[in-house]
Amino acid sequence: MFKPEQMRGSIVPVVTPFRDGKLDKTGLADLIEWQIASGSHGVSVTGTTGEPSALSRAERERVIQIGAETVNGRVPFVAGTGSNNLEETLHYSRFAQKTGADALLLIVPYYIRPSQEGLYRFFKAVADAVSLPIILYNIPGRTAVNLGIDTVARLRDDCANIIGVKEANKDFSHITRLLGKLGRDFLVYSGIELLCFPVLAIGGAGYVSATGNILPAKVARLYDLTAAGRWQEAQNLHYRLMPLNDAIFIEINPVPAKTALGMMGKISPEVRPPLAPLRPENEAKLRQVLAEYGIVETRG
Repeated sequence: MFKPEQMRGSIVPVVTPFRDGKLDKTGLADLIEWQIASGSHGVSVTGTTGEPSALSRAERERVIQIGAETVNGRVPFVAGTGSNNLEETLHYSRFAQKTGADALLLIVPYYIRPSQEGLYRFFKAVADAVSLPIILYNIPGRTAVNLGIDTVARLRDDCANIIGVKEANKDFSHITRLLGKLGRDFLVYSGIELLCFPVLAIGGAGYVSATGNILPAKVARLYDLTAAGRWQEAQNLHYRLMPLNDAIFIEINPVPAKTALGMMGKISPEVRPPLAPLRPENEAKLRQVLAEYGIVETRG
């Protein structure tokens, strides 16, 4: 079991591969092995990039189980167990704890638009029910509610196992004030690709970047360079990664990431409805960007 202070760096939110409409268990295990071999500092499954809402209960449990078994204690393994239903969240959280996860990633309940008091009570109920470290997940662009800094501070003070927050929040001032209030021992991860380097610069713990699905070694190196104090090299890499960061959000995540992995021969690029395959014109743009990185060849 990893301690919170060991859960720093590039924690990659691995896609959930499908083949012929079914969960591709072998493909998932292979992706995780590739992540570890490439130097990723941690692996996460069934977060936004893992399409959890497209999975049945049995499939989601199987993905978490495959993740825990494949990682097998080599790097921190973070299971996304959140939903907008408390009993469902408790079920997946207890399952992940029993299965061997090192930490839980709990998304702000979506669609419902709860108050800050409602968010506090929801997360505290989960924290009281499990002993695993918990990373909150604030993604206001998808949930339609922003997890307030005072609410995070209250949860940190009242729940010893709430150790950090993934901020998929484009408001950099919010993240700066969050770290200022809670201190840099509280683990704050960027969930916005273009903010990975800036968040490290202000004392963040790392990032959960979908780009890590495509270039895991480079994305991990960004953290390694900053940890070694090689800030100019890290800054250069930050800008070098920018075209790919933009390209994998040319449509909604994880469609471009899965399309890219399909082009690379890693998986079948299938997504489940209501997601749809990448539009042909965007697929061509994505391929061109990947070719510029030497990841795939251009088509004549």
